[in-house]
Amino acid sequence: MKYLPLSIIALFTGLALAGCNTTSSPASPSPTTPPVSEGEPKQATSNEAYVFGWGNLPANIADPRGGTTTGTPVTFPKPRELPLASIVSATNSFKKDRAAILSLSGDYKASFHFLETMGLFSEHKPVRPYHSWTTEQVRILEDSGNFISLQHTLVMYFHEEDGSVMGPMVMKHWRQDWTYEDTDLHTFRGSGTWERETRPPESVKGAWSQAVWQVDDSPRYEAIGRWTHEGNRSVWTGENSWRPLPRREYSVRDDYSVMEGFHRIAITPTGWVHEQNNWKRVTGDASKAKDYRGHELGIDRYELITSPSLAAADVYWSMTGPYWAAVRTAWNAVYAKRDRFALETKYENRSQFEYHFEYAGKLDAGESWNPEAGAQFARDTIESFLSDQTSSSRY
Repeated sequence: MKYLPLSIIALFTGLALAGCNTTSSPASPSPTTPPVSEGEPKQATSNEAYVFGWGNLPANIADPRGGTTTGTPVTFPKPRELPLASIVSATNSFKKDRAAILSLSGDYKASFHFLETMGLFSEHKPVRPYHSWTTEQVRILEDSGNFISLQHTLVMYFHEEDGSVMGPMVMKHWRQDWTYEDTDLHTFRGSGTWERETRPPESVKGAWSQAVWQVDDSPRYEAIGRWTHEGNRSVWTGENSWRPLPRREYSVRDDYSVMEGFHRIAITPTGWVHEQNNWKRVTGDASKAKDYRGHELGIDRYELITSPSLAAADVYWSMTGPYWAAVRTAWNAVYAKRDRFALETKYENRSQFEYHFEYAGKLDAGESWNPEAGAQFARDTIESFLSDQTSSSRY
């Protein structure tokens, strides 16, 4: 197993719900496609390509930006019958919800697709879609009934130009925590800031919150939503929420600062699909006038695989799991005592993920785990990035 060096990890820090960020050059604008009259569709020329929702665009705009690496072949199992047997056998809605959430675990090839569907300013031009991929394990980190934690871990094999295979390359990825009838949330409020949101018990009856965490276990966003199980369809739909910009956006855009929208998770015969419906909001303060730059749709597909083996993730967690548990404990303490906090992007010219991944990397390499020292390092690292002032942090 090869642990990713920090120089490579830097390419992946914006992965949460966004894909593998070996990004290509920034999207460049092009003239708006002229309208097409009704009747026969306009045929693409050799310099154009069709883009869903836009029609024919210049080929350099239609070509997606994003992942540029080539992975090894994967093997898919036979598609499952829906509804899943575990959902059918559940005796009430709570148990059906739990079965659906637990079914998100497994080994997957994931693909990430994002398309800006419109602009809301006069100078707007179509920009390149985004596409990338990963192979990753989703493991059940904790299940205490009303709380389920699912940890994503990248395990990737790459084809080299000389025909050889590099890998497995292993990296801790994002985490999703599910809490039943959650009344105590910390939601993103823009400007690198998160704030406690207390919900009345009656407003979350039968609902689940989904909290999403960055690769270094710092917060990303949290939203309340509800599962519905109708026939062969099991779907969780979240309420409207705010999210920080993912790396795929802030690496090429600086004209807006908040993703505002809802997302949906649906169980499929081959795994699950995560849909996003995002407005690109300029202002990072709910008290200011609303101003939007545009809108995007996202589809993330998680397709179950039987090969290649992603067991290298198990080895990684056997070595580093105690440290990451200490990081989660440290964050729980922050949430318990702070109603509002901001996060800085750098401390002593280093990102938060660099400190955590460097410490975990030593354990992965065989260094002995010291519970007291590890817990203190986790607390000190997080405290170094906490602020009471708003920030312009980027992840």
